[in-house]
Amino acid sequence: MKLAIITDTHYGARKSSSLFHDYFEKFYKEVFFPTLDEQGITTVVHMGDAFDSRKGIDFKALTWAQRVVFNPLKERGIQVHLIVGNHDAYYKNTNSVNGVDLLLREYDNIKVYSKPTETKLDNLDVLFIPWINQENEKETIKLIEKTTCKCAMGHLELSGFRVNKQLVMDHGLESKLFEKFNRVYSGHYHTRSNNGTVFYLGNPYEMFWTDVKDDRGFHIFDTETLEHIPVNNPFRLFYNIYYEDTDYQLFDTREYENKIVKVIVRKKTDITKFEKFIDKLYSANVADLKIVENFQIQESEEFEAEESEDTISILDRYIEESETELEKSVIQKIIKEIYQEACEMV
Repeated sequence: MKLAIITDTHYGARKSSSLFHDYFEKFYKEVFFPTLDEQGITTVVHMGDAFDSRKGIDFKALTWAQRVVFNPLKERGIQVHLIVGNHDAYYKNTNSVNGVDLLLREYDNIKVYSKPTETKLDNLDVLFIPWINQENEKETIKLIEKTTCKCAMGHLELSGFRVNKQLVMDHGLESKLFEKFNRVYSGHYHTRSNNGTVFYLGNPYEMFWTDVKDDRGFHIFDTETLEHIPVNNPFRLFYNIYYEDTDYQLFDTREYENKIVKVIVRKKTDITKFEKFIDKLYSANVADLKIVENFQIQESEEFEAEESEDTISILDRYIEESETELEKSVIQKIIKEIYQEACEMV
């Protein structure tokens, strides 16, 4: 049997932004549901963080989620297995109070998993693992160790996997705990990565600047072969434009309508032409526009950033090569946290 796996949908994201919800809806209407219909999918596994805020959701966002996602699933008779993620749980130390259980009770086709549970998907035994916290950690690890299931699906925080393109998680459970499984699939981190056994499948759409041009979508999973095939989301929301005295008259701005755009200035010798370039972007009705002027490290400094390095790698190496007497690993950790928060701002 083939089923669909989706995760980290974050309904109500960015304070229930209409811009983001319109972008999300395009994915569901033009990618997700057409694929389910075409392939005759009757089962969907959602691996956590269905909603964005653990504290609540406003009526606008809930109505949107019902209209765009949950009602179409019910109308098609699709069975949904929904695993509680950290954004779904109200408290940080227990999953007992969670938004998906409270908000989706009217849907008899949706089963919510707030505790680790062994179940069957077709003829495949699967261990569902919701967000691990203080209350359920011992129970969860004990079940992981004794289960005979060959496949696990959940919302896991494991060390050594990419949170996004720039950042690798340096804390969490060790992946060796899951070596007994043939396949482990997880939500929580929004970018795709794997170690051959554990697969982080990533979320369906861009939500932050760190997501730019990173593959997004959902997956079709075969319960017999344990193979998973990505169905990519072709639609983007964030765009980087590199300005190098670019001719505004020849620059096509049509694809940037209702998009979040960052203009990174590499070369600007004529201010008037640059201003006309920016005016043309505004005329294209971009949703948001940021301008970043390139900075240059002073000639007296010996540090050189390599073209292939990402931002975090450059910062890490700069700190490592500095002559500070402070604890460098502490500084690097603080910088990573600040960088991650900054990337999540629009």
